Amino acid sequence: MRFAELGRYFARLEATSGRHTAVKITADLLGRAAPGERHRIVYLLQGRLLPPYVGVEIGVGERILVRVLARVYDVSDASVERSLRRRGDLGLVAESLAAMRTAPRRSFTVREAYETLLDVARVAGIGAVERRVRLLAELLRRAGALEVKFLVRIVQGRLRLGIGDATILEATALGALHARDKRHVIERAYNIRSDLGGVVRLAYAKGERALARMSPRVGVPVRPALAQRLASAAAIVHRLGSVQAEPKYDGFRLQLHKDGDRMWAFSRRLEDVSAMFPELTDGARRQLRARQVIIEGEAVVTDPRTGRFLPFQVTMTRKRKHRIAEAAERHPLRLFAFDLLYADGRDYLPRPQRERHERLVRLLRVRAGDPVAVTEVLATERADELQAYFDAMIERGLEGIVAKRPDAPYRAGARGYDWVKLKRAYQSALRDTVDLVLVGYLAGRGKRAALGIGSLLGAVYDPRHDRFRTVAKIGSGPSEAEWRALRLRLDRTAVPSRPPRVDSLITPDVWAEPTLVVEVLADEITRSPFHTCGKKGSAPGYALRFPRMVGGVRSDRTPEDATTEREVLDLYRMQGAS
Repeated sequence: MRFAELGRYFARLEATSGRHTAVKITADLLGRAAPGERHRIVYLLQGRLLPPYVGVEIGVGERILVRVLARVYDVSDASVERSLRRRGDLGLVAESLAAMRTAPRRSFTVREAYETLLDVARVAGIGAVERRVRLLAELLRRAGALEVKFLVRIVQGRLRLGIGDATILEATALGALHARDKRHVIERAYNIRSDLGGVVRLAYAKGERALARMSPRVGVPVRPALAQRLASAAAIVHRLGSVQAEPKYDGFRLQLHKDGDRMWAFSRRLEDVSAMFPELTDGARRQLRARQVIIEGEAVVTDPRTGRFLPFQVTMTRKRKHRIAEAAERHPLRLFAFDLLYADGRDYLPRPQRERHERLVRLLRVRAGDPVAVTEVLATERADELQAYFDAMIERGLEGIVAKRPDAPYRAGARGYDWVKLKRAYQSALRDTVDLVLVGYLAGRGKRAALGIGSLLGAVYDPRHDRFRTVAKIGSGPSEAEWRALRLRLDRTAVPSRPPRVDSLITPDVWAEPTLVVEVLADEITRSPFHTCGKKGSAPGYALRFPRMVGGVRSDRTPEDATTEREVLDLYRMQGAS
């Protein structure tokens, strides 16, 4: 496929607002692509070059792209920057510059464009910036106006086609398996291997049977299972019956993989963070009594003098790329392992929760002072025992508990009632936090006029329609320095109009691509005519009352990991039931 044809498909996706139409266009695109192109096209649709756990990013900022465009079209950097300020989209600036160019162009394939971008991403060392400029300039000189627009947006990570993973999954079900309702087959495979390009390639090449045989692979992260919420210990026992309850630690989730002497640590965002936590990977290498194994747990920092768990903000300081040894000595981590996913050729995902935990205990050798431990478990079917356990965890400084159905399998990437979290009691007000995606901000007034930012527009995720629906304007919580930092981060993903995946009745002063996730506490959930969360027809939606941001940006969350629309509706009903 020529890249010009891919550009025309991108333009069709950009122009459509209907999800069903977007699915059909994407299915048509993948059907027309050659077998060796499909995985590359999927990565580009995702806004990346390789799966997230590989850790390859293009790494070209706006200033370098301005320099590239100035060189290709023989204009000044200042001229490109003026056009950018006026249009707000460097892709549109590039398109207009290319449209005025009369020099002959040499077409190129999707594979050629992709491999050039991969070369750009892999450039390192002395003179790396100039080599990136040269590679990109050579590619753009061969491109027409439409191709240039999308190439620049791909490099920026702002393709803005209005589709996410859910649309690609459904399109693959339609195109490769010939039925939209087989999306769950594609999704299951993706949740186990977390490589959407590879899964799509397999679906078209070998079909449903090969996807159904997919099992975990050491070195490739499994998308984490997620928990639902219920209002009380009694509600949990009523829903689940017998439960295995575990402490809910206020840390960050890690998946540890072992293959002989080689170790990996993957974050909840599926990023390879092995180098950041040497005490955990070294400890797991010694402690795990299996050659190949995948375990999952929560990493937290404790005070070595008191044994008390330190706040999440302290734990998050361990996520760094520099001065790692110093940070590890100052704030050593401990991983509380709670699940076994794979061991020595056996896939444990389908096995019951009880069996997975028992096998984990046997596989992990734990002695005093070891950095990896197995989380404690309370087995009960009594609400009063579960409540007492919850109270004890709060007394220890933890967030609460997670109750799990003992006979349930591990449902990778799914949020269901096999796992239920209880963080605080719900009374007449909302006592738990929610994770919101920032989709824009409003300019400041009064004291905040100088900051240029006064409130944040926050949204929840609607996985069924692959969109983000607004639920709050957040005007308190951050300090002045944090407001400035938030504005800088949002400005880096700012777009001139509403992002295609955002459903909003409110128009902020600055729109932003839905990428940043923040933790928000509110007094309660109310009905609102101004927000789209839960909105159907002319009925009002739902909103957070007196929302305030707590902590910083949740770098361990993807936008699709944010609180869902369904969760907000469930929380609203819990308020009424209390």
